[in-house]
Parts: sequence; C-alpha cells; structure tokens
Amino acid sequence: MFTVLMRLIALCMIVTAVVLLGADALTSLEKGGEITVRSLGLIWSIVHPGSLALFKDWAQHTFLAQTIYSALAMPGWGLIGVVGVLIAFIFGRKHAE
Repeated sequence: MFTVLMRLIALCMIVTAVVLLGADALTSLEKGGEITVRSLGLIWSIVHPGSLALFKDWAQHTFLAQTIYSALAMPGWGLIGVVGVLIAFIFGRKHAE
C-alpha cells in the first residue's frame, strides 16, 4: 500500500513539473521569445507566501542555509520533476525473475 501511495505521489510530482514547464514555455512565448523560468521560491511565494517567509526565517539559522537557498533558486519544474522521477524509480514495479 505504501508503494502505491509513493508511486501516486511521484506521478503527481511529474505531472506538476510538466505543467510548470509548459507555463514557463507559454510565458516565454508571450514575452516574444525571452526565456522565463520560475524558481521554486517564486512558485512557493505565489502559492503560500506566509509559509515561505517562515521557512526562510527558519532556514537562515541552520547550517544548510546556503543549500536551501540554492534549492529555492532552482527552476521549479526541474527540482519537482527530478524528485518525482527518483521516487518513481525507487518505488517502481518490481519484476519477477
């Protein structure tokens, strides 16, 4: 049951990444070809700005602050998609031998 749940989460993450990639592509076309890539931090601030502010406040007091800020600056579709694919591979179907 846990495997099915993780595969469903992976599928949702991959679909979300494709939607975000499409949104960036459409925005780039609307701007006349100027490449637009939304960062994970920007997407988070659109969805729920209060929690992002709390998370950044917490993160600056940890030893991984620079890593966390780097992850928030990455393209949203890239980070979500890679994590989704990794989860899908880890919890993928097991083939009988």
